[in-house]
Amino acid sequence: MPSSKIITDSGDISIPAPFETRNPFLFCVYHKDNYPAGNAKMEAPKRGNGADFNPDAPYRMYHGDRIPGFPQHPHRGFETFTCTMDGIVDHTDSLGCAGRYGKGDAQWMTAGSGIVHGENFPLINDSAPNPLRFFQIWVNLPSKSKMVDPGQVMHWAEEIPKFHSDDGKVAITVWAGEVEGLKALPPNPNSWAADPANDVHVLHLVLQPGGSYTLPAPAAGSDRSLYVVEGPRDASKVQIAGESVGIMKYVYTRQGAEVNIAHKGDQTDPALEILVLQGKPIQEPVARYGPFVMNTRDEIMQAFADYRKTQFGGWPWDEDAVVFPREKTRFLSVKGKTTHPPSHKI
Repeated sequence: MPSSKIITDSGDISIPAPFETRNPFLFCVYHKDNYPAGNAKMEAPKRGNGADFNPDAPYRMYHGDRIPGFPQHPHRGFETFTCTMDGIVDHTDSLGCAGRYGKGDAQWMTAGSGIVHGENFPLINDSAPNPLRFFQIWVNLPSKSKMVDPGQVMHWAEEIPKFHSDDGKVAITVWAGEVEGLKALPPNPNSWAADPANDVHVLHLVLQPGGSYTLPAPAAGSDRSLYVVEGPRDASKVQIAGESVGIMKYVYTRQGAEVNIAHKGDQTDPALEILVLQGKPIQEPVARYGPFVMNTRDEIMQAFADYRKTQFGGWPWDEDAVVFPREKTRFLSVKGKTTHPPSHKI
């Protein structure tokens, strides 16, 4: 156990393995893939093996064949929150909804009573690399919301609140919650994050060398976790609550404590990047198996039975792994209504 009175636990994280998370967060993974230039079909140079999660490779195909990604698969009983930094994701689902997003966009998707979706990563650049970076976070739903109708909202990068310190050394993207008076865009109405009393925060902190920021104390009863995903290799240059932490580490902090984060490196060091997950736990039992998260084992069994019977509405697309044309700009299409980011850029 760490010696700090503020840090209560810490440990290692890795790519692409899921992180340790705390209620109400069920799952979090940091995708960082250095995809090369794609071919005329936006494909990678290699073929996937159906389950390519090789941590030692420069990029992974995941469940994709020639285009990396996650072809159609079901979910029930929780939300996926996909927060991007680099690259492009093409989304399709069993409701007939579709979208292309990335480069700072964030997608809230409430699985609710059941949805099938696919997330695929077309290599749209054919003459340059296609780096991809994003966090996918699963946020639990309380029992009263587990069987709501599925739905999604898109937060375009141009509209997501971002805090910048006066000295230019700290930038914070507010995916959920509030920072320095900047409130995140609203999630789906049935989300645990929709009620401010639940104190749900999802923040991406970027500190340049010499930068420092103090996170204020969370609300009473909230847990806070920090995940250091990028930064200098020298652990002494990454300081959380006065402790040397290093990169590829998670840190749990004491309830009710403010937390100072400092980049002690110099101008030769890379920026420090930290994901913050914070919120009050859902005080209910959790039963989970694969893509389903409910409250009891019987409900999990029912989810499998319902999926076998209904396919959660079926798959209306011609391919299991759908990608859109290279020239298609970022968009979201829900119930026949298509929206675009303000820039209309890819």
